[in-house]
Amino acid sequence: MTPAWGTLHIEQGSTSSRTLLGGPSNGLETKPFPSKSPDIPLCKPEVQIKPKAQGPSKVKSQKGRSKAKSKFHQPSTTASLLPTQASFDFYDYLRKKDQREFKLLIDQPAKCSGPEGAPYMLIAIKSVATDFDKRQVVRRTWGREGVFQKDVNVRRVFLLGVPQNQTALPLWDKLLGYESHTFRDILLWDFEDTFFNLTLKEIHFLQWINVSCPKVKFIFKGDTDVYVNIDNILEMLDGQNIDKDLFVGDIIVHAKPIRRRNSKYFIPEFIYGQGIYPSYAGGGGFVMSGHTALKLHLACKEVELFPIDDVFLGMCLLRINLQPTRHEGFRTFGIVRPSAAPHLQVFDPCFYRELMVVHSLTVPQIWLMWNLLHDPNLQCHSSQDPTGFPFQWRDKMAAKNKAKEKLKNNDYGIKVFVEH
Repeated sequence: MTPAWGTLHIEQGSTSSRTLLGGPSNGLETKPFPSKSPDIPLCKPEVQIKPKAQGPSKVKSQKGRSKAKSKFHQPSTTASLLPTQASFDFYDYLRKKDQREFKLLIDQPAKCSGPEGAPYMLIAIKSVATDFDKRQVVRRTWGREGVFQKDVNVRRVFLLGVPQNQTALPLWDKLLGYESHTFRDILLWDFEDTFFNLTLKEIHFLQWINVSCPKVKFIFKGDTDVYVNIDNILEMLDGQNIDKDLFVGDIIVHAKPIRRRNSKYFIPEFIYGQGIYPSYAGGGGFVMSGHTALKLHLACKEVELFPIDDVFLGMCLLRINLQPTRHEGFRTFGIVRPSAAPHLQVFDPCFYRELMVVHSLTVPQIWLMWNLLHDPNLQCHSSQDPTGFPFQWRDKMAAKNKAKEKLKNNDYGIKVFVEH
């Protein structure tokens, strides 16, 4: 019997972007790095210090020295208040935001073909070139390809762009080429892999689905730092109509644009002046039907690009008039230990066993959790059979008590988006 745990939790770690939404469009060519660094000293420059004249006028009290020192170090205090995103040119973004077409450098044309035909579920994971270790742990744990319960076929792809800092990983193109040859799961596009280009990764993946995998039944899309319980997701999908819309995840509603310039998600008013964002799924992981993916592919052509990919996809959902479904098994903002139960072990396999997606796990934690959940000696109070499902996930689609759930989502959505 196939174990009841497939994949379940992993943290943030998806960064893909083009050159500030500009990016090169001709092969792998990017701006050449200077062969010689600017003449900036690596250490403090040598300064000829003249001996200070001795005299009573140069003598200061310890109190005076303390004041002088605090004044001298004052800039270091204000430096921490400088905007972290100040280097991002939003005006340049507006000038280049209509540049949507980038070349597919590495493709997997046979991913959705072959004797087994289109997969029942495709796992699509956002990644960056330097995260080889994260891709490997996904391949060896929850992201394994193969045939699961009820003979459903699961396949996997990683979504990447060109590294922004190509000196951080020499021969990165060789690495991805070898990975593609070995694992047949790399999709690489010719835009720079940065945070504000994740939207490009979104629209190019949907385009790839439309062209290369239009008959896929369902898609799980997430980050490399999540742990995913594939078996729970497959159970939830059992019996779902593949010809109808489905979009399930950790849904954020009534979230407001962040106006603090020191936030990773800072958006100025001239980019988005409305009061709240449309409902969207936390990007750590969500599930949609292939039918919905094809509709989103068309919708994203009619929606202006937005720097935050999760919100952009919410705008596309609004365009097709589809309200995403919130599911309690998707924890894309990690696990929070209740303050009233400090003794609670959140890294408990019996707890993770009942979830679908958990965000913010390290590579060792993902590997450990996978092995703990697949330990034949694992015993949990919720079930006599360690390989059985703790409860029926398809019966827990969050559609009950809409008024209460709407209020809960409202408070949760604003709080969690602002804090992150």
